[in-house]
Amino acid sequence: MNSDKSEMRKLALDATDFDELWLLHEELTKILAEKISAEKQKLEKRLAQLSRGEQFGEVPSPPNEQRTDRPRRKYPKVLPKYFNPSAPLETWSGRGKQPRWVVAALRSGHKLEDLRIPASKEASGSGNNGRRGQRS
Repeated sequence: MNSDKSEMRKLALDATDFDELWLLHEELTKILAEKISAEKQKLEKRLAQLSRGEQFGEVPSPPNEQRTDRPRRKYPKVLPKYFNPSAPLETWSGRGKQPRWVVAALRSGHKLEDLRIPASKEASGSGNNGRRGQRS
């Protein structure tokens, strides 16, 4: 029964002249574009809610807006622990990615302890001329 209706529609469209078909095409394109846009907005709104972990019907902010309800955490200053023997002003605290000079020294056979700043310099902070964690 259902295939009879689709056959009749197809015959009706086959019998329709070009200008009427073109108008129908434009109307369909417009309606589809509106429905796609509405669906996209609905999905973006839901995605924004999910990405923020919002529950219980909270109203989300626009998707591109950053959250500013928490200030950035302040990190304590860290004194350098290692220095570059060939350029003593280059230092590293031992945190984060190793600077290139540390990697090169380790590859050339040095041990990380060989690069350690002596305890007296490390405690006073001297030997780094105010520079911390430089990477070369």
